[in-house]
Amino acid sequence: MKHAEDIIIKPIMTEKSYAGIAEGKYTFEVAVNATKVDIKKAVEELFSVKVLKVNTMRYDGKKKRVGVHQGLTKAWKKAIVQIDTNPADEKYLAKGGKEVKSNRKYKTEIEEISSAFAN
Repeated sequence: MKHAEDIIIKPIMTEKSYAGIAEGKYTFEVAVNATKVDIKKAVEELFSVKVLKVNTMRYDGKKKRVGVHQGLTKAWKKAIVQIDTNPADEKYLAKGGKEVKSNRKYKTEIEEISSAFAN
C-alpha cells in the first residue's frame, strides 16, 4: 500500500498552474510510478476534496554537463488534478431501495496551495 505523502511530492507553482486554480485544476509533482487512481486517492485523502479528473505527463531527464562530466537530471511526473468546486451530497441506494445521503463533507478548494499563491 502506497502512502499519500509518498505519491504527492510537491505542488508546482507557475503562472500557468495558478491560472488553472480558478477552474479547480491543481498541479503536482508526483512519484514516477504512481497511477492516476493512486494520485486521485492521495489527493482526496490529503486535502479532503472530490477529484473529478487526473491528467498525467512524464518527463525524461535532461542531459546536463559540468566541465568534462556529463549526466542526466532525474525523470519526473506531473499530474494536473481537477477537483469538484461545487460538490453535491453523495446519494446511494441502501438495502430495500431506500435512498441514503453520505455524511462526508468535501472542500471546494485546496487552501494550502491557494494561500501559497496569494503570498
